Amino acid sequence: MLYKEPAPIKDRENPFESMMSRFNIAAEVLGLDEETYNVLKSPTRQVIVNVPVTMDDGKVRVFEGYRVVHSTILGPSKGGIRFAPDVFLDEVKALAAWMTWKCAVVDIPYGGAKGGIICDPYTMSAGEIERLTRAYTQSLVDIFGPDQDIPAPDMGTGPREMAWLMDEYSKTKGSTVHAVVTGKPLVLGGSLGRVEATGRGVMVSAMAAMDKLGMDPSKSTAAIQGFGNVGSWAAKLMAERGVKILGISDVSGAYWNDNGIDIEDAINYKNAHNGRLEGYKGAELMDPDELLTSKVDVIIPAAVEDVITIENVDKIQARLIVEGANGPTSYKADKIINEKGIMVVPDILANSGGVTVSYFEWVQNRMGFKWTLERVNERAERIMNESFERVYAASQKYNVPMRIAAYIVAIDKVAMTYKYRGGF
Repeated sequence: MLYKEPAPIKDRENPFESMMSRFNIAAEVLGLDEETYNVLKSPTRQVIVNVPVTMDDGKVRVFEGYRVVHSTILGPSKGGIRFAPDVFLDEVKALAAWMTWKCAVVDIPYGGAKGGIICDPYTMSAGEIERLTRAYTQSLVDIFGPDQDIPAPDMGTGPREMAWLMDEYSKTKGSTVHAVVTGKPLVLGGSLGRVEATGRGVMVSAMAAMDKLGMDPSKSTAAIQGFGNVGSWAAKLMAERGVKILGISDVSGAYWNDNGIDIEDAINYKNAHNGRLEGYKGAELMDPDELLTSKVDVIIPAAVEDVITIENVDKIQARLIVEGANGPTSYKADKIINEKGIMVVPDILANSGGVTVSYFEWVQNRMGFKWTLERVNERAERIMNESFERVYAASQKYNVPMRIAAYIVAIDKVAMTYKYRGGF
């Protein structure tokens, strides 16, 4: 059963405009020329498809789907596919751009892309989802490709859907093409360490930031919003390093324990109860709106966009925010966070462990040789730590928050590559 994230705030800011607001600040700091600015701000390709699917009752339903390729300057585009009822084009555009910057921050040779289909997979049978996935793949078979555009899982999708996508794409090529997609099951060429990769990257980023702030993990507390794949792995790995996790939440509610939550126990409970914490007795129920403003040292938003907004940012008590989700902090909230002196490890850095190990999966598929779990984790942690240090150094050099520093590092890399390639 796929994990269902908490619903986003309905009056959220436009995510593409929010992304562009940060982009503009970083571009001004870098003194980006007009030509490069215009090339980098605009998606390379936006595709809208109408996908007819025969449902279990025999009726044909038409689903609207998207694939946005933001950039291919660094290499083939890379990005997930989300199945959700509230997917919309500007969200997909923003996520595609974030993927460009994310890949650039961790110095891997990909551009950014994102896809989505307006649907509710939790009300659909496995057969309906399979037919939808295969029809969507057929609609975009000229876009996808191991040297062109490489999809991956996102909200509402997982290894199962990636297996169907790989199989459908391979049929059109007359041979098995493992490298067309990442996040696959291990038996189909998936990589060891991929499932926990994003959560591990969040943990590595948190540990690096805590070191800069002089925070002792064994004396620090944290609250994690979103207990899906990213949040649960981040919680588990941080707890192993001594951080006391006081609060966690999912779609069923928020849970708090002053003495610290037994994360292994919470994960086991969730796995045994259809991927949800509902009814969990290892902590007390609390108001979900209070989790991010609770008295802890670290908060990790690991669910959806725009959960830290102008409405609640004043109440945040944590010293450190590590963004496990994409776009969890609205642009308007940034100024207040900075005024409060809270360090933020931004999404395009903190949650880039997933795309890093996706890159490893692609490399292994191209080589036809699998790496050990130890090699995957060691290389991923090294890349995450090196990327954190680059962003931190840029924040010190330009006297800007970590978020803008991450954009500066990313935009500078893509801009330089564009110029070396000769532009247009």
